[in-house]
Amino acid sequence: MSIRGQDDLWYFRYLLMGFDTTPVEHSKSPSMKLAKIPYFSHALVILICCGSAIAFGSNAAVAGPRAFWVELSPANSPPARSYLAMTYDAASRKVIVFGGFDGTTYLNDTWTFDGISWTQVAVSPSPPVRANAQMAYDSVTHKVVLFGGYNGTNYLGDTWLWDGTRSRWTPVRTVHRPRAVTGPMLFPDPNGRVDLFGGFDGHFYQLTMWQWNGSDWTQLFPAMVPYARSSAAVATNYFTHQVVLFGGLADVNPINTWTYDGKTWALQSAPTQPDWVYAGSAAFDPNLNAVVLFGGGSGGVDQNTTWEWPRFNWRQLLTTQSPPPREGAGMAYDAALGHVIIFGGQDSDTPLSDTWELIP
Repeated sequence: MSIRGQDDLWYFRYLLMGFDTTPVEHSKSPSMKLAKIPYFSHALVILICCGSAIAFGSNAAVAGPRAFWVELSPANSPPARSYLAMTYDAASRKVIVFGGFDGTTYLNDTWTFDGISWTQVAVSPSPPVRANAQMAYDSVTHKVVLFGGYNGTNYLGDTWLWDGTRSRWTPVRTVHRPRAVTGPMLFPDPNGRVDLFGGFDGHFYQLTMWQWNGSDWTQLFPAMVPYARSSAAVATNYFTHQVVLFGGLADVNPINTWTYDGKTWALQSAPTQPDWVYAGSAAFDPNLNAVVLFGGGSGGVDQNTTWEWPRFNWRQLLTTQSPPPREGAGMAYDAALGHVIIFGGQDSDTPLSDTWELIP
């Protein structure tokens, strides 16, 4: 399959609609503030001990294509929240949002977006309240997989499946599972399954990797993995079959970019990269044929720059308008709109409820 041209854009939309799920062979935070205390204490260690590592990659912006963000005005929207879980569900052809933190309360409501309006879905059973969980779509089973998070008291290690055709959550009792963590990275494996990497268990950042097989978790053992971390930005480029992971929170320098081809992780020596961010938002944009990164926290200051990773380097998108700075927002490519959207997050300690569309 070519990775250029309009045909690829239609192929990607076709894949998102759930018609083509054949694996592709390819060449060789009681409040969120309290929940984040372990993160920020470790982040200070990074800034003090790894200051020299920050200089390894230049953060001088390389000009990328021009694009602009447009704020949408749906008739109804989820209440303001941050550290929500969000992904595109190809089975229902809608974006799904679950949970998060509204500044006071941990949430467990479920919302869907059809490209025009947000709709709250009444479900029973539902995953318990949580923030900083993650979820991703499994194109083999046609289900969304939800894992992890934090509920104000405990780090969570339960697995839930969302069936978009029935609008139903189902808890799964697994024989094996990753450690209970907040801020894990869940992403579609280039071969169709959902993979999980890292997270924070209340004591240590993790570097184990797992794959969902439809009924249980299987631990993977690549020859190399990224340094242990949580709350990194991650997305999968479906044209190049490449997972891109950047930043996050860690004890060891997380200011780096890693890629994964379904078998092997590789540390990229990008000549240019964004400033260090945690809880940034990422999604693949087929219009740009690139993984897009927006915002994130950086040393306690929330960002609102937009970057793209086409394949080998980061480029800052020249946006004429941009959403306000934020961390912990949800981001996904919405096939109904044909564009990437971003929802929610928080600017400093203020939760947000706005929806924006990226137009290249």
